[in-house]
Amino acid sequence: MEGQIQTCALLGRFAEQTVHETAAALLPQLAARGLTTLIQHDAEGANFGTLATPVDDIELVARARLAIVIGGDGSLLYAARIFAGTGVPMLGINRGRLGFLTDVMPQDMAESIDAALGGRCQVDHRPLLEARLITADGSERRRLALNDVVLSKWATGRILEFETRVDGHYVNTHGGDGLIVSTATGSTAYALACGGPIVDPRLDVMLVAPICPHTLADRPILVSGRSMITVVLHERFDTRALVACDGVVIGELLPTDRLEVHPSDQRITLLHPPGYDYFRLLRSKLHWGRGGNDLN
Repeated sequence: MEGQIQTCALLGRFAEQTVHETAAALLPQLAARGLTTLIQHDAEGANFGTLATPVDDIELVARARLAIVIGGDGSLLYAARIFAGTGVPMLGINRGRLGFLTDVMPQDMAESIDAALGGRCQVDHRPLLEARLITADGSERRRLALNDVVLSKWATGRILEFETRVDGHYVNTHGGDGLIVSTATGSTAYALACGGPIVDPRLDVMLVAPICPHTLADRPILVSGRSMITVVLHERFDTRALVACDGVVIGELLPTDRLEVHPSDQRITLLHPPGYDYFRLLRSKLHWGRGGNDLN
């Protein structure tokens, strides 16, 4: 990869002090390596002078051969929406809290940039979900998700009643606060808080997890990553529900509509530093292996 990357994109919430400070420290290092750095022209707080060139998103995607994301997993999810399907690899520098996706620490960023330019990073292709919200008149709204597609109730105090099907086969009628359809990548996000398992991202599966189900028998299940999940809302008094992809609301689901979630043909590409170990990452983030036998 060395000599092939001449232009990179730098993304993050630069209005946040820690993100801005990290970007300000990184930009001279990128320039010293002969890289042209592009940033979004409307990025708040991106006052980096001549070290970064503001462009619109179309030019950003067209010119960048590497995307560097500074922040937490939310920032990387945002970048994934921009670069989905382009093949542009993304390297995440962690300035958030947990950081399952942004796994490079600031003190290691220069070394990791060199590894990326030299082709020494681990390349990790992650699948995406596509959500289709189909209304009664046949119109559609579509959105991609790296982590999850979430159906959630609009009003507090009222449960939703809805049914799920997998590849056309009836699964269950649920009562509760909603439903999460997650990739293996998203198993450490909202689905984890709803009692779902942590799933090795190398597995081609989808996780279907009820949110606060009305019965304890309604448990998360794993299905094939090639499946089509269909959700239909039942008519109840004042029934209103929202659909969100990676935290971005795409619309309201009515009892006359249906939600379809299936694997997308598009993927995103993550770069991990040399020596990356997913289970070491879990130990670090979740504080496992503290009994004296942790060999790092």
